[in-house]
Amino acid sequence: SLFLRGLAQYFWGKSYHAVPAFSGDEPINILGATLLPQSLWVLGSMLILVCLLAWFFERTLSGKAMLAVAANKDAAQMVGISPRFVLLLAFALSAALGAIAGVMAAPITLTSYDIGIMLGLKGFVAAVLGGLGSAFGAVAGGLLLGLMEAMTAGYVSSDYKDAVPFVLVLLVLFFMPGGLFGAKSTARV
Repeated sequence: SLFLRGLAQYFWGKSYHAVPAFSGDEPINILGATLLPQSLWVLGSMLILVCLLAWFFERTLSGKAMLAVAANKDAAQMVGISPRFVLLLAFALSAALGAIAGVMAAPITLTSYDIGIMLGLKGFVAAVLGGLGSAFGAVAGGLLLGLMEAMTAGYVSSDYKDAVPFVLVLLVLFFMPGGLFGAKSTARV
């Protein structure tokens, strides 16, 4: 890790780099609040990707095979599904989604070799907040987390903006371990 950090600093330097936005940097004023046009690109692409993923898991054989392997690998293998292929497909799908998210978010966040750590932690908090296993919950948790961060930065101080996810995840884990939209699980005996 230290070697990679030194290598990255050698090639790109220690300063942050900016990627140009898709449709300019002129903010849009909505009811006294400003919004970057790139944020609309992020929201639009997120909606499209969530709809495509829902379609993929509900309508395609590959998506249903992924759900089957996730539920019970041995049973899926017994009906002819290759868990090895499904695992490869899952990694490829997650890499593609991560690449799209990185391209969309890069103009908003300054790029650096270690920028993904905080974004990954915030993504985990959004999934826990919405309820693990619920796609709608993850989206709602992400939007709620972003709204709470923006409110904290606007009304309290931007110094505390990055502390909001950690306070939220502690509150959710203490008081609602299933998340806001988590399924109520029952055990059959």
